[in-house]
Amino acid sequence: MKHRMATAMLSLIGLFVALYLSLWKIGLMGPMLCGTGSCEAVQTSRYASLLGMPVAFYGVGGFLAILTVSIAGLQPKFAATRGPTKLLVVLGGVGAAFAGYLTYIEAFVLQAWCRWCVVSALLIVCVFAVALVGLKERPPDTSH
Repeated sequence: MKHRMATAMLSLIGLFVALYLSLWKIGLMGPMLCGTGSCEAVQTSRYASLLGMPVAFYGVGGFLAILTVSIAGLQPKFAATRGPTKLLVVLGGVGAAFAGYLTYIEAFVLQAWCRWCVVSALLIVCVFAVALVGLKERPPDTSH
């Protein structure tokens, strides 16, 4: 159960990061707050959209899905089942693979880094790792 709590927390943070980038992308935020780095260059590149939708929107959807599965998996009905953890591994794995692709684009194609993107990538990799560890845990005994 601790792994589901951890994935819930990580995905909540990731959701806020993706939401910030999404709101900036659609013009509901002021200037991009990045510190050092090339956040605007990355966010305005042709790679910042996929199938006509901003990549940050996929992050919102992905982190929201992980948060939902994590919280559902904490409920007594699902606490002793491995299904939510297996789904978290799949969602985290797909997210980590996509983040790996985007990180490759930043490093080798754009040669520019967005700190928010790096944080998002690290969060999804952590979600994946925590979910993998969760597969090794024994489900709690809820028979009493």
